[in-house]
Amino acid sequence: MRDRKQLAIVGLLALVLIAAPGCVSSKMFKRNVGDTDGRIAAVEDAVEGQGEELSSLKADTRSKIDAVQGDADAAAALGNKALDAAAMAEKAAQGKLLWSVTLSDDKVKFDFGGSELTADARGMLDELVGKVKSYGKQLYIEVEGHTDNIGAEEFNIALSEERALAVRNYLNQNGGIPLHAMNTIALGEADPVADNGSKEGRASNRRVVIRVLE
Repeated sequence: MRDRKQLAIVGLLALVLIAAPGCVSSKMFKRNVGDTDGRIAAVEDAVEGQGEELSSLKADTRSKIDAVQGDADAAAALGNKALDAAAMAEKAAQGKLLWSVTLSDDKVKFDFGGSELTADARGMLDELVGKVKSYGKQLYIEVEGHTDNIGAEEFNIALSEERALAVRNYLNQNGGIPLHAMNTIALGEADPVADNGSKEGRASNRRVVIRVLE
């Protein structure tokens, strides 16, 4: 009887020893699984965050590329415009002068400091347009703006440009002459044709000269 009890106790202890490591291993396994799940979730969050950052960086990069492309296109347009103007200036310098019309204060009076064309000025330009259109060939028109020496030099440059542009725009809008066939030059007070010391001389210097070249 005593031997049986001892055998039972030994067997029970053996079962406990066998079962105990299994329980510990199961707990450790569950804990490891939980830790692994946490690490996976953290990695997923990090990847998702990096994906958002990459998307934002991509959008920002595209925006900067578009801006640079826009600047490049604008620069190219300005460059083409400058080349066209240079080509026209060269053509004008080499071309044959056909007609020259001068709008000056002793013939067509501009308002003081103004650039609006008078009825007489428009009539002279209409006559010029008729001659240009009846010529039958492509012509080039150079429009020079001039002033007297009254006022600041910078103001006179700007005023001479406004008057030259007023003539060019009238020839384009009312005469149908394309803008690419015309060039404007603002000389301000730099090229007088008369003495600015007299009223008559200043009136002659306030002028717009239109030259038509073949």
